[in-house]
Amino acid sequence: MAQNFRRYKLRNVGTVAADIPDGANFDSFDTIVGIHCANRTSNSITVDVFITDNTTSEGGVGSTDTAGNQEYYLIKGAPIAAGGALQLLDGGAKIVVASGDRLFVKSDTASSLDVWVSAVDAIST
Repeated sequence: MAQNFRRYKLRNVGTVAADIPDGANFDSFDTIVGIHCANRTSNSITVDVFITDNTTSEGGVGSTDTAGNQEYYLIKGAPIAAGGALQLLDGGAKIVVASGDRLFVKSDTASSLDVWVSAVDAIST
């Protein structure tokens, strides 16, 4: 069975959470196989990466976004040295997302972060 690999990228992410894919939800059961975050600046930054789940049936605890979706942090406040990078998934780790889920990234510094996400689209077709 053929796999539909996808890549999503963002440049100059800052202090407002930005979503990948840009402005859209995942549209099926997809697998995220890589998340790479790179610091564009000459100073250390910290980053957050989280997924929002638009289903409320799980009754999760913790923070919610402005639409009332649950936020599930993959990493929070992770430091990245000046000019350095952070590979979030390694050692064969994967994250399965469902239709309606959204992936967000955020930095503590304006225009400081580039992000590259690799995914397999529609794994359960």
